[in-house]
Amino acid sequence: MSISLIYDPAYLTHDTGQYHPESAQRLEAVLETLNGSELSNRLKIVKPAPASIEDLVRCHHLELATEVKALCDSGSTFVDADTRISRRSYDVALLAAGAAITAVDEVMKAEGGRAFGLVRPPGHHATPERSMGFCLFNNAAIGARYAQQKYDVENVLIVDWDVHHGNGTQDIFWFDPSVFYLSTHQYPFYPGTGAANERGGGKGEGFTLNVPLRAGTSGRDHREAFTQALHMTENKFHPDLIIISAGFDARHGDPLGGLMLDDGDFAEMTHETIRLAEAHSSGRVVALLEGGYNLDLLGGSVAGHLKAML
Repeated sequence: MSISLIYDPAYLTHDTGQYHPESAQRLEAVLETLNGSELSNRLKIVKPAPASIEDLVRCHHLELATEVKALCDSGSTFVDADTRISRRSYDVALLAAGAAITAVDEVMKAEGGRAFGLVRPPGHHATPERSMGFCLFNNAAIGARYAQQKYDVENVLIVDWDVHHGNGTQDIFWFDPSVFYLSTHQYPFYPGTGAANERGGGKGEGFTLNVPLRAGTSGRDHREAFTQALHMTENKFHPDLIIISAGFDARHGDPLGGLMLDDGDFAEMTHETIRLAEAHSSGRVVALLEGGYNLDLLGGSVAGHLKAML
């Protein structure tokens, strides 16, 4: 088995400035680790095509795409106080969303398909109408909608273990019972959403499952909470495809979080997710990089995750 690694060097041209935590150095650190590891022979590098406007508007208002493009074209350097951009950022964000689409294409080719999008900017904070939290467009959501449109996939599970709650993903699918959103995250924390009583609305009620964790929660307790939530999800929802919003800022030592996972915990969480995929979605799993800001640790966390995917 191999993993399709969706990557384009253009991701490095999304310029966020010298001191911003979401920098090109993140991907460079991961690539350095992977290139020197035993994984290198089991990764199939695939370059993505950019997402189209049609792909974006399945999840976002057209005005958002227009606004982001205009800001980048004008040379603006911020979307909001946290989210830096440059002239290349709109095109790179289309490539990041396109990686989710390419990853779906890769895993749908055969049973047991696995793909990892080594992308930036990340996506899970982007709401239907707003870019925020380092995110311009919601990569995981765009991939989920594409899978439903292109391959007639009925049910998609999005598993999000980033330290921050994916408010954008939750908003996009709040009323939709065909996409189950499961998130473990530090709480209370940025962006202020993700309480346990946020469960979806209308026909989508009960198809959002938030597992808020206090800062300092041990890796063992975190992992057990994740596994329990995954079992609860399986009792209610059988996915035809699983997409992981794979943030590694819940790792102990990350400068932007206060949770205590280590690389082994991420590997165990990956194994649990793979088990669910093998039971219900022919083993098909897409993972997309979200957070993870300790440059000394991120490469090892991603490598462990990929090994577990194999």
